Amino acid sequence: MNPLLSIVIICRNEAHIIGKTIAAAQCVSGDVVVVDSGSTDGTQSMVTNAGARLLETSWEGYGINKNKGVAIAKHDWILSIDADEILDDTLITQLQTLALTDSTIVYNIRFRAFLMDKMIRFGEWSGETHIRLYNRTHVHWNEAAVHEGLVFPEETVIKNIRQGYIHHYTTRSIGDFEEKTTNYANLNAEKYFSQGKKAGWIKCISSPAFSFIKNYIFRLGFLDGEAGFTVAKMNAWYTWLKYKRLRDLNKQD
Repeated sequence: MNPLLSIVIICRNEAHIIGKTIAAAQCVSGDVVVVDSGSTDGTQSMVTNAGARLLETSWEGYGINKNKGVAIAKHDWILSIDADEILDDTLITQLQTLALTDSTIVYNIRFRAFLMDKMIRFGEWSGETHIRLYNRTHVHWNEAAVHEGLVFPEETVIKNIRQGYIHHYTTRSIGDFEEKTTNYANLNAEKYFSQGKKAGWIKCISSPAFSFIKNYIFRLGFLDGEAGFTVAKMNAWYTWLKYKRLRDLNKQD
């Protein structure tokens, strides 16, 4: 374990995977905090039975809820993950031995995305990296409801952890994928609306088409077979839903 590191996990209704996520996290840290926002599937009991600390709270957005967990963590160094993100063995080894001595450094981690049990090698989901390891005395999450981001002072140094991955199990079924896509699209539309952005009918048509062509053709999503087509199609549908909802909000306003 790394004695300087806490791991913060946000979740809701993740009983199917939270045990595996916690088990991998506990190989790195003795302080695993799970922020649950109203699960109804027994997630809470699985968290406590696994030996993680549970914080039950209302849903106020990704950024705010992540900060809630960070606030009660025992250590200043924080690894932030979602309930459907599992550290692989190589990354666990890297994190166990990582010397966390400079609070101005943040660490970029590689991701592998899965559609159900199929690893996605191409398209929009391929080659993702995210900064998830940081010191809370130097960095914090913004309060965005969706697509939250870390706020960095100017002197922040970004380093890459070049070995190991976080495996992101995005969805259990097509129905689950559709539900998540709709939710993200609505949240992003509301975010854009609050920022004063607008979307005309041309954007509603052209942006989804461009999304599909870019990810399925130019980023080689077709090489992932049926799964690649599904991901490209759903990402295009997400783009259409987002701008349609934004257009509706602008009309109502």
